[in-house]
Amino acid sequence: MRGNYERFIKVEDINIAERDHLGSVGIDISHFSNCHILPGLTDVHVHLREPGFLYKETMKSGTLSAAAGGFTDIFSMPNLDPCPDSLDNLKVQLDAIKKDAKVHVYPYGAITKGELGSEPADMEQMTEYVIGFTDDGRGVASEQMMKDAMIRAKALGKLIVAHCEDESFPKETSESEWKQLERDIKLIEQTGCSYHVCHVSTKESVDLIRAAKKEGLDITCETAPHYLTISNDEIEDSGRFKMNPPIKSREDKEALLAAIADGTIDMIATDHAPHSIEEKSKGFAGSAFGIVGMETALPVMYSKLVAPGIITMEKLIDLMYENPRKRFGFEVTPLREELKKNAPTFSIWDLEHEYVIDPEKFMTKGRSCPFEGWSVKGRCMMTVVDGNIVWKY
Repeated sequence: MRGNYERFIKVEDINIAERDHLGSVGIDISHFSNCHILPGLTDVHVHLREPGFLYKETMKSGTLSAAAGGFTDIFSMPNLDPCPDSLDNLKVQLDAIKKDAKVHVYPYGAITKGELGSEPADMEQMTEYVIGFTDDGRGVASEQMMKDAMIRAKALGKLIVAHCEDESFPKETSESEWKQLERDIKLIEQTGCSYHVCHVSTKESVDLIRAAKKEGLDITCETAPHYLTISNDEIEDSGRFKMNPPIKSREDKEALLAAIADGTIDMIATDHAPHSIEEKSKGFAGSAFGIVGMETALPVMYSKLVAPGIITMEKLIDLMYENPRKRFGFEVTPLREELKKNAPTFSIWDLEHEYVIDPEKFMTKGRSCPFEGWSVKGRCMMTVVDGNIVWKY
């Protein structure tokens, strides 16, 4: 059930006592006229690339990109080097987070060693330090391996976060996604595991998740802004449209929008996945899979879903703040209570600021973005994490 508290507040509606308190902790909001205060957003699906791939992204550039997009809490995927499949390997990432992260970063642990699908990762050893377990970037092909992982995750009180991809089907087909999801839903029935589906892109997946929820299974899912706003007849021969899973048909897009409206889709995540310019400059066919999206997520969703009246702003904040936090066991603090803390976390947005998306102005090292050239409204003016200003436009 949604609380009846405010999900966003006009700066002009902040009372004198609240302004004075923020001022006392070093945050002056007096010059943000005609802006809104929003919670710090949560992104459950981010590729930060450190350790191992610092030419694509660093902990510093990735978390600064998050802050510029109003995200204060992000979950880092494990396709890294070393892969976090043991505590020793995970500690390399934890050290980087402690040293350079501008926002809160919560790593996932891998389901299998090296995400190769052949040997189980040391889930028990890592569980205290990870938000959940995933082999994101590839599906777990072995049914028995996934079943065993579900049993172990359930015992540890952690979610299995699944990249559903059956590689016996071509990537661009819907079957490559929903066939493995169909298998996993049967395994949820057998194991009682808590399960979350990454980057849902097909109408068949939506139907399966909707039915599983009606059965009472512990399943949630996310989709990404590009699946909600672009269909495959709009794709150009450019690396900025190359991601996994691929963008699907208009019919799939409409099914995803309907699933947002009826609550089947629980949250919006970016699947922010930066690559070098060289890796993304080889046309659609030759470029690496992955696009950047943290700095554009709320502006695109506000402009394409909220402004036209498809969803409300309150619903968008549920999708990008409240629902992700609740699913992964974080506290949801009413915004006015957050502002009263001595170390508050929130973001300030000018929702009327209209501009053209220009990747050359991004904080991320990645430049490959499907929304390049789009005119949008919504500029993050400031992001505050635990009382510290980590981004200011």
